Amino acid sequence: MFPREPMVKVIAPIMEAQLVETAILNIINHQSLIATKAARICYAARGDGIMEFGLRRAQGPDAGTYGARAAVIAGCVGTSNVLCGQLFDVPVKGTHAHSWIMSFPDELTAFKTYGDLYPNACILLADTYDTLKSGVPNAIKTFQYLRDKGKLGKGYGIRLDSGDLAYLSKKARKMLDEAGFPDAIISASNDLDEHLIDSLKNQGATITSWGVGTHLITAKDNPSFGGVYKLAAIQNPDGSFEPKIKLSENTEKVTNPGNKKIYRIYEKASHKIIADLICLEEETFTDERPLVLFDPAEPWKKTRLEANEFELRELMIPLFVNGECVYTFPKTMDIRKECLAEQDTLWEESRRLVNPHQIYVDLSRKLYDTKLRLLRAEKLARKNIPCHPLRFEGRGRKPRAEEYTLSFTPV
Repeated sequence: MFPREPMVKVIAPIMEAQLVETAILNIINHQSLIATKAARICYAARGDGIMEFGLRRAQGPDAGTYGARAAVIAGCVGTSNVLCGQLFDVPVKGTHAHSWIMSFPDELTAFKTYGDLYPNACILLADTYDTLKSGVPNAIKTFQYLRDKGKLGKGYGIRLDSGDLAYLSKKARKMLDEAGFPDAIISASNDLDEHLIDSLKNQGATITSWGVGTHLITAKDNPSFGGVYKLAAIQNPDGSFEPKIKLSENTEKVTNPGNKKIYRIYEKASHKIIADLICLEEETFTDERPLVLFDPAEPWKKTRLEANEFELRELMIPLFVNGECVYTFPKTMDIRKECLAEQDTLWEESRRLVNPHQIYVDLSRKLYDTKLRLLRAEKLARKNIPCHPLRFEGRGRKPRAEEYTLSFTPV
């Protein structure tokens, strides 16, 4: 979804519609925020797995649990939050703590004990004492121990949680390869975000699995999502909708009026997004006819799409009709699959982390004209501008209907 688009539409008696406002905004804003951050982090990892590790830094248990769900939907391969895993049937992933190692007489004993317990998920935390002199050598000894017993599974490796991750990962990779463990995973954590992961990838870090906690679950660099809930129309007794508009000194806060829906427009050849088109509910568009789009902020800028060169998809679908649920809610991992497919419809230029290309959100001509009409009417009403009586020019004859004119003049 993009700025200025309606995500949820509620048609209800006004008191009932207002009653659900705070709950809807709380649920959608927080989880959309975390999903957005997770999508950026997963994109920066360039195909590596991202594990959500943020529960201990989340703003409360609900934020940690539902935030983890949102992160998995957006692309994370799993979460360390076992309650989230139980509630939403998503993969639970993680490693052990430093305290596990410190509770044993020595590091090697701790590693071997952990390997005996979890031979198929033996990711050993290598930086408790000294990463290259102690942690990695003892991890190698543990892998040799498990292999000799025939218990070494596929999901084995080390985790780095401190120090220069690029340097340490390169050194660790060399040591693991020389010891005969080229398929050992090197995972990393330690206050990661999309920018640091992108930088480490550019430095040639040999990390292929990332545990991201604080910066993900709190969306640290942008910790709020600006979804709003505004009245857009009043339904008349005959069932028609009278559009309403909210004005503001801030242009971005001026709302789009009316009962609306959204078409997503894809380029047919690539199935990449061209633009989104917001229109009124009664409008219908088809890819069998040419479509002219224009920029609502600069309406002289136009794009003509030829028939059958684009695809249309209506985005908003009914969840409840007359109080009855008409929608079958998918499982979390099915939502994840849909989310990842939709992310693939974005152009690479729109996904870059710095100065991304803008996805255009356009208005239909009918909606645009409705908005202009309400803006003009509200502006005149706010200024309380009176009008002079009608003045006729006809040399004594009764004027025809088309000759009636109004002249608005400030007093």
